[in-house]
Amino acid sequence: MTEPLSSSQSETVPLTTKRRDWIDHWQRVARRIRVPLGFVVAALYLYELGMNEPRSAAVLGSLALVLPGLWLRGYSAGYVKKNRELTTTGPYAYTRNPLYLGSMLIAAGFAVALLSWPVGIVLAVGFFLIYVPVIASEERFLRDAFGGFDRYCQQVPRLIPRLTAARMQSESGRFSFSLYWKHREYNAAMGTALLYLSLLLRPLLVGLLHGSR
Repeated sequence: MTEPLSSSQSETVPLTTKRRDWIDHWQRVARRIRVPLGFVVAALYLYELGMNEPRSAAVLGSLALVLPGLWLRGYSAGYVKKNRELTTTGPYAYTRNPLYLGSMLIAAGFAVALLSWPVGIVLAVGFFLIYVPVIASEERFLRDAFGGFDRYCQQVPRLIPRLTAARMQSESGRFSFSLYWKHREYNAAMGTALLYLSLLLRPLLVGLLHGSR
């Protein structure tokens, strides 16, 4: 006869399964709510903009984060072929998630532009609660879909870029403007321009609001 599971063993198995199910559930939720949450963050940004006048030095300083972030997102969009092949060239030879890194730089830049702790805290919490699970979910898909993903992970970090490009045996592909347009990455540039325009036009907007009262 086989020995029955001890109390600790009988508790470990269901708890592990339950934890895995909870993680899977939250990953699905995170993928669904990340876009709506972006609008929530934008509303908080506009509220903070209305309550606090931005400083010129902070707005100029924010460009040091926003412009590299925009460039990185645009450059990455011209390489990635979603669900068709594992992209390992261009920015993907330095970090596995250049698009998310670019988004982080842009978001951090606008928090700096407003010198807003609430915006910064919401962005940081949102990254850990939303993008960390989403990245994990996407990596699980890539691991199942592409046999070379594990080797790619060994050479290229998840987020913080390495200093030199990793050399992959199967590397191929060059920047493509058609991919850039296909992924509609120009929307990031348009959204960024509108946010900076709101910073420049804040005195006019505040004046109109006070004048209408």
